[in-house]
Amino acid sequence: MQKSRSRISLAEASRRAAKIMARGASSELENSAAPTFEDLTEALHFALGDGRIWLNDQRMVLMQSQVLGRLRAEIIDAFGMEVARAIFMRVGYMQGVRDAELIQKRFPQEDLTHALAAGPRVHTLEGFVKVTTKHFEFDGNKGTYFGEFYWDDSSEAAEHLSSYGVSTDPVCWMQTGYPSGYTTKLFGKPVIFRETECAGMGAKRCVVVGQNADAWGKDAPERAYFGLEWKGRRSYPARKAGSAAGKDMPIVAGRGETVVGVSAAIVRTRHLLEKVAATEATVLFTGESGVGKELFSNQLHKLSRRADGPFVAINCAAIPENLVESELFGVDKGAFTGATASRPGYFERASGGTLFLDEISSLAYSAQGKLLRALQERLVERVGGSKSIPVDVRIAAASNVDLATEVAAGRFRQDLYYRLCVFPIAIPPLRERRDDIPLLMAHFLKAYCERHGRVVLGFTRQATDALLKYDYPGNIRELQNLVERGVVYADEGGQIDLVHLFSGSELLPSFSVALTSEGRLGRTPLQEEAGQAKPRSFEEMERQAYSDALAGANGNVAEAARFLQITRAQLDYRLRKLGIKPG
Repeated sequence: MQKSRSRISLAEASRRAAKIMARGASSELENSAAPTFEDLTEALHFALGDGRIWLNDQRMVLMQSQVLGRLRAEIIDAFGMEVARAIFMRVGYMQGVRDAELIQKRFPQEDLTHALAAGPRVHTLEGFVKVTTKHFEFDGNKGTYFGEFYWDDSSEAAEHLSSYGVSTDPVCWMQTGYPSGYTTKLFGKPVIFRETECAGMGAKRCVVVGQNADAWGKDAPERAYFGLEWKGRRSYPARKAGSAAGKDMPIVAGRGETVVGVSAAIVRTRHLLEKVAATEATVLFTGESGVGKELFSNQLHKLSRRADGPFVAINCAAIPENLVESELFGVDKGAFTGATASRPGYFERASGGTLFLDEISSLAYSAQGKLLRALQERLVERVGGSKSIPVDVRIAAASNVDLATEVAAGRFRQDLYYRLCVFPIAIPPLRERRDDIPLLMAHFLKAYCERHGRVVLGFTRQATDALLKYDYPGNIRELQNLVERGVVYADEGGQIDLVHLFSGSELLPSFSVALTSEGRLGRTPLQEEAGQAKPRSFEEMERQAYSDALAGANGNVAEAARFLQITRAQLDYRLRKLGIKPG
């Protein structure tokens, strides 16, 4: 039996009203208001052995405070105190903006008051300073904000004292930039924080005050530091309920769109593409199936001098061996019984543009010789024709197998290989550019929500962890399918969970190591047992997770569902499907 409530939380009242509160204050929050430190630590993952630390879907790095302090001192000595202050305040501002986006994505159903209250906890979690909220309040209609916070053990103040001794001015520059960026992003209007007391000046602890920018008057150099008055400045509008991803997220993957990525591997690949695009060189794209070879070839065409011409793509594996010649080079009138008109082949259709030959390795050996002649002489002869037809095409080819190995095995002509491999570009698999996965997740989520008319608010912690760690044998195409499946399967207005993504046949790797509420690294609930290196299927891991949750709840299904962060109805359904009996 559920206990009756005499009051409801501010977040619950806001959700019932189906709108974000226009006014709010920290005094209205309960002490345990979400997101708590425990909620936030669940978003921090250490992918041991993989060289990555994730805060939800943002990659993080560990750096010694002394290294940052030394860098700060060198910038001060080289450029002066004022320039150094501007640089570090700008860095802190950008960090605050990104963490605000994380809270919007991770906790999309929380109202603005709770989202603002989460900022000091994230700031503390990242290790720069311990933040205690004294009070904050805001009025979105009037555009006013006021907040006061205490800072203890500021690493920035300690490093400044170590290098320069006691200062006459506040020195926690990066730390004052952080709440300015965080609050500005969420509030939708510029908010500037300043230190009124600073440990770097000899105070017992730092005290910071934040106000809407207009309240500080015209004498506010922070406007310039934060870029609030720059021409073409990116604005940070107030968040909207139900937003699944930030609008400033670059678009990636999709026919006709620009190739975008943040990983070093994809940046190198794009650089090669830009170098060769302006030439007429033949390009050979290599990479596993699903990495986006056709997308890259399309981008090659758009960046070339042939962009106004046609882009014709053909999958060589889909052409029957007896039709290769007619498909590539065309058919002349009367070549076959009943043929009343000539039909151009792919070479003629692509004349003046780019011809993309996908899965080139699947061409029959006899057809490879005819293709070589067309590439060398730039002439094609239709089936049944009596004369050669000149064609002006640029060739881009792709293969998901090593053509040099195919040549050595006698399955691919060596002379054709050298004709194609003028400028090879290897496209790395998705598992080698994991920094692009969050970008792709956000893009596909938005695209499929629009296509299917669904409202899905993002991914749960376990789903995010799984997608960041999965090896993707099908590469981007597989990630695309997983996200689409999740959008279709997830509850309307809910989040995509692990159970919505995987069908049960996929082999999932060991999950990341997460930060526990005690501040130690510990295994996530679905992680492999120690010493068990072999991956298990999703169904095995799902069964283990539900069994462990039930055992921890002494067979209480409702309590187990709360631990798993799903509804009781969802857990009941999965238990019945897997044949697990509670108790």
